Parts: sequence; structure tokens; C-alpha cells
Amino acid sequence: MTDETVPSDIPTSRMLSWARNSTVYRLERRMMTEKQLFDAITRKAKEKFEGISAAQLKAVADFAVKFAYDNKVLDDHAYAEVSTRSAVRGGKSRRAIAQKLAAKGISSDKVEAALEEADDLYAAAIFARKRAFGPFRRVELDEKRKAKELSAFARNGFSFDIGRKVFEMSFEDAEEVILAGRSLSPQHQRS
Repeated sequence: MTDETVPSDIPTSRMLSWARNSTVYRLERRMMTEKQLFDAITRKAKEKFEGISAAQLKAVADFAVKFAYDNKVLDDHAYAEVSTRSAVRGGKSRRAIAQKLAAKGISSDKVEAALEEADDLYAAAIFARKRAFGPFRRVELDEKRKAKELSAFARNGFSFDIGRKVFEMSFEDAEEVILAGRSLSPQHQRS
């Protein structure tokens, strides 16, 4: 047995090499936030390295995050923007998007910046179309159905005014809102 005097709070070169490879592996497959990467590396390092100290875990995860930033493959601002655009196109409200981004560790200023372009009316129209509510309804409207639809808008983070506006729209007006929202999205501006 060698007489190594390496403090247990400093990660080994093997740990750092693993962290670098694991970071590349994860970020090649999907976009992640800083918090998601930090948590994933911490969780996997606990499984991989028996007897790893808490200080080593933190150092390995910090190394992985720094490595990702140094190689420009980790960007919470870009993550927030991409996620917001995708969520709006999926019919998610600004409020629901903000909660999801905050849960993923995105700072409030980055969340606010990403939500600047989000259009709740467009998202609510998409939501209504997906759920066959309001102008997209295929069944007769009764009081029970009306309450169900309006409460679904509220539960999904839309304001009462937005929910009611979409609920009362004609089919043509709703389609116009959706088409207008699509024409403003970045991928349609490039064409």
C-alpha cells in the first residue's frame, strides 16, 4: 500500500476524467440546465465511486459544469428560450412555463427574458385546439362543459380573461390567432 497523502476532498484524476466524459455524453443527447447537469453528475458519481466524499462530489460536479461552460455547451439562457418557444407551441401558459423553468434551476431574470416573447393568447388557442375546447369544441355546450373548459384554462395557468377570450372565439378567429402566432415564431421568420 502506497503512502498517499491526497486529501479526501480533492477528486482523483479518474473522477475528473469520468466527469468530463459523462458531461459530453449527457450534453450530446439533450440540452440541460446547469442545475440538471450538476445534479446528474452528482447522482451518478455517488453510484460510480464507492466512498466518494461530499466535498469530492461537489468538486466533480463543479468541474463538469465548468467544463461544459468552457466548451460552450451549457447555456441556461438558451435553454430557457428554446424551452419557452417549444412550450408555447405546445399550448403552455407563461405561468406554467415559468414554474417549470424555475424547477429546473433557471434564474428568475433568465426566465423573465425568455418569457418576453411568449404569447398567452396564442398558447391558449393551441391549448383549446389540443383539448377540443371553445372554438374547437365538437360536442354541445352545457353548463357542466363550460365549467370544465374554463377551469381547465385556469388550471393550466391562463388568466381568466385569456381563457374566456379563447373560449368565446369563433373557429375562424382562433385559427387566425394560431396562424398569426406561427408567423411570429423565429423558425418561420427564417424562411
